[in-house]
Amino acid sequence: MTSALRIGVLALQGDVREHAAILTSLGAEAVLVRRPEQLDGLDGLVLPGGESSVIDKLSRIFGIREPLRALIADGLPVYGTCAGLILLADELEGAIDGQLTLGGLDVTVARNAFGGQVESFETDLLIDGIEGEVAATFIRAPLITRVGAQARAIAALPDGGVVAVEQGNLLGTSFHPEMNGETRLHERLLERVRRRRGASLV
Repeated sequence: MTSALRIGVLALQGDVREHAAILTSLGAEAVLVRRPEQLDGLDGLVLPGGESSVIDKLSRIFGIREPLRALIADGLPVYGTCAGLILLADELEGAIDGQLTLGGLDVTVARNAFGGQVESFETDLLIDGIEGEVAATFIRAPLITRVGAQARAIAALPDGGVVAVEQGNLLGTSFHPEMNGETRLHERLLERVRRRRGASLV
């Protein structure tokens, strides 16, 4: 239990370095993941923001899609931001032809729900289980349009639009906390990892 937590960051495309820097600052070992064998021995995983359709296509090209799906189904703690949330969703609105998700979260997510790059914005959010406000950056962000029975909404915008959910060991946000140096959602991922690690030793 004293060894550093090994947290993968899917490094096919997107804001990989920002997530790796936050994980390292929290004492974890950040592992950049591009190939299936790099998933071996991970305690948790971050699916970063980027272009969800590109990440999906590359995950299939690199043969990592099915291993990722298996790990998610097996209960690996995973945090997805923006495109990462899209990848975790069971259902997707506005998908391009042939686009797939990894699934796992009982939610429906709408791609680019807030518009293009010029509609990007920052705000402070209240998130269940986190004290104080969380700085959140929305960049071509998705919106959670349905929260199924297995998932739980943990943050919403003033208009009621859901932008963060959790389900078991899975956590997803429409926004990028890593862009603001916000660490508390990554800490939440690490808490799940520690609980799972502890349970495996019982």
